[in-house]
Amino acid sequence: MHFISEELEEYIEQHSEREPELLAKLNKETYQKILLPRMLSGHFQGRVLGMLSTLIRPINILEIGTYTGYASLCLCEGMQEKGQLHTIDIKEELIDFQRKYFDLSPWGSQIFQHLGEATTIIPDLDLKFDLVFIDADKENYINYWNLIVPKMNKGGIILSDNVLWSGKVLEPVHKNDTSTQVLLEYNVLLRDDPRVETVLLPIRDGLTVSRVL
Repeated sequence: MHFISEELEEYIEQHSEREPELLAKLNKETYQKILLPRMLSGHFQGRVLGMLSTLIRPINILEIGTYTGYASLCLCEGMQEKGQLHTIDIKEELIDFQRKYFDLSPWGSQIFQHLGEATTIIPDLDLKFDLVFIDADKENYINYWNLIVPKMNKGGIILSDNVLWSGKVLEPVHKNDTSTQVLLEYNVLLRDDPRVETVLLPIRDGLTVSRVL
């Protein structure tokens, strides 16, 4: 996921907003106790998510792929006083870890955890969303997109993570590499979908920002 040198990434972090103390603790504990800690959004991308949320001022937020809840808390930073964040994940073993940090934040009572397949949970959410963050299994990105767009408010923002997929989007696709093939199709879909305007940012592993028209 490193498209620039680690030294330059460190410089970027040093000259961006500092990582909040609670998120630094979550970051550290994730690396100490949880498998695949590189899945964490981390300091720089977290500050990008927090900044976007603050600019958008969302009421209802949807996150697909909670992991340990780092991005969840970043997305809450601009949430309005009566807002809600609904976050979906399939890993039951992470529920208590997530909830510990959610309840240590100012937004604990506004964060709702959903356990299970997002494709079955999203249709049952009777809400319109202002901000969505997609960061789950790549094979279902197109399915998530098709479920989410009709549930968006006009002007709402959909963020899609890992869309550069460690640079694999520029390489020949191996026969059984479903994730890369879906991401290639997904990136074209977002560019051409008349319901949104889209820009793909080379942040970390690729972050697409799509605004609903």
